[in-house]
Amino acid sequence: MQRRHLSRRVFEYLLALTLLAGGVPMRAQARLSATDLERLVQRIALYPDPLLAQVFSAATYSDQIPEAAKWADEHHYLAGPELATAISSDHLPWDPSVQGLLPFPSVLEMMAADMTWTAQLGNAVLVQKNDVMQSVQRLRHRAWEFGYLRTGAHLVVSNGLYIHIMSTPPNYYIVPAYDPAVVFVAPKPGFVVGTAIGLGFGVTLTSAFRPWGWGGIHIAWDFGGWYIDDRLWGRTWANRASYIHPYRMPRYEAGKRVETHELIARSAREREEARLGHAPAPEEHHHR
Repeated sequence: MQRRHLSRRVFEYLLALTLLAGGVPMRAQARLSATDLERLVQRIALYPDPLLAQVFSAATYSDQIPEAAKWADEHHYLAGPELATAISSDHLPWDPSVQGLLPFPSVLEMMAADMTWTAQLGNAVLVQKNDVMQSVQRLRHRAWEFGYLRTGAHLVVSNGLYIHIMSTPPNYYIVPAYDPAVVFVAPKPGFVVGTAIGLGFGVTLTSAFRPWGWGGIHIAWDFGGWYIDDRLWGRTWANRASYIHPYRMPRYEAGKRVETHELIARSAREREEARLGHAPAPEEHHHR
């Protein structure tokens, strides 16, 4: 009896060492049902494929989102190569997938404002990526069936077994604004479906943003994965502590961060215009 008790103690000790060494996850992440996944992705399901892939990737680093959202908000007045230079010169410590969303303050704000949602999305991507992607496709087909999702200004929708959503021109990325409670259900009689998705807000990202993957992003819906900078994104629940995606840009430690720009938060009007999917309001601040 004493020997059996000792053996159990040894087994528990060895198991603890294995867990600490990272050989086995300390706690398995629960899988979500199809219904829960649809509810989870509905707010981003109609994003253009490249932007959706960036959100999926960045969500797996959910703990970095709040600080990134703050940086994007305070540097919102920068654009184009000037913004790309600022992101690089500030030696930001966040994963490049998170930095890739810095040109989209409203997207990061949405993610930071609901960290429970962002963490759940990131975990779902790590654990059941293909299920997440299929949930997006079911919602897209529903929005197409009801007449909401169609090709329009700066947006090309390719319907088929898989629905692809792309911006045009290719380096112009639309952030659609819509109400999930509207676009994924049958329209009421007399409702004008063409007004349900706002397409007024977009960001032009030139080759200066290629180090963060832009220009080399596409989703392989049939394969169940996506490519960032033309390389397959491979972060999973099992390798989340060690996976490093091969971006072209250097990575910096938190202590190396610098700041060389004036910090100007967006005004309430600017936030509201972005939330509604309108084109950016005129800059209301004076800066150096």
